Amino acid sequence: MAPAHWRHYPPLDLPPILRGALEVFTARGYHGSSVRELATHAGVTVPGLYYHYPSKQAVLVALLDACVGELLSRAGAAHDEATPTPRARFTNIVESIVLTVTHRSSLTVLDSELRYLEPESRRHYAATRKQLENLLLGVVRAGHQSRTFDVSFPEDTTRALLGMFQAIVTWYDPAGPLTPPEIATRYRTIALHTVGAAEDQR
Repeated sequence: MAPAHWRHYPPLDLPPILRGALEVFTARGYHGSSVRELATHAGVTVPGLYYHYPSKQAVLVALLDACVGELLSRAGAAHDEATPTPRARFTNIVESIVLTVTHRSSLTVLDSELRYLEPESRRHYAATRKQLENLLLGVVRAGHQSRTFDVSFPEDTTRALLGMFQAIVTWYDPAGPLTPPEIATRYRTIALHTVGAAEDQR
């Protein structure tokens, strides 16, 4: 479900088990966390946790789904709100991704744990992320075809941009000097230069 507005970020709303698991995974990593620790942190018994999630893997999958689901939902809302030009859609999508990566950094940092996913779960997660890639790629291709963007390799450029956005979580500090909107503004400029579009173009 799309948010009420893609630039509005209320406090993260997760079920108690997932909220507790997120704190444990953030502190200890997926591999270093036990089911008992997840249950204790959430205030439930191990059988109680298993009633909702059949395994520690299922808990991680639920958190990753929440993360990529919000990214995709907000990017789609940003795309649909923009005027129907490649530049407007591109800048909105970029802004929405960077805002989500920063506002939801406690979730997006879990992307590094996907190496622990079993093959079926990894394929599911990759398929959802591919939807986000295709959304951005479609806009980059449209900009290329209309000569709004000066980009030779739309597919490679799109993957490079998404990798750049994903890397924000490796250095972003919620207590640091830059707010999420300030970071989004900077990355929008960087992204426009990456696709060969001048920042002051209208």
